[in-house]
Amino acid sequence: MLKPIIWIGSSLKDLKEFPNEVQREIGYGLYQAQMNKKYHKTKPLKGFNGVMEIVSEYDKDTYRGIYAYKFGENIYVLHAFKKKSKKGIKTPKEEIEVIRQRLKRAKELAEGELK
Repeated sequence: MLKPIIWIGSSLKDLKEFPNEVQREIGYGLYQAQMNKKYHKTKPLKGFNGVMEIVSEYDKDTYRGIYAYKFGENIYVLHAFKKKSKKGIKTPKEEIEVIRQRLKRAKELAEGELK
């Protein structure tokens, strides 16, 4: 049985603006998560518990799909963005802040479903 996907904030709209190849790859990574499997281009997001990032490279750009899986039976897609940072591999602070805010919202939604 597939876990339902809940899109938080503008994550779905943002993902739909990516190139088709990136949409397919991140979509497949989410599909694997729905089946309790881990896509090979998925890794834990540093500094977060239960949050994963799917990394997709396309035309010299890097795209990320961020999701949380620890709340009940749902997969919460928190953020989708094109990584713009030119220095190192660190996720930019403003993107981390978006993820933090949306993770908080996902927790609230999950708690509401458990009541």
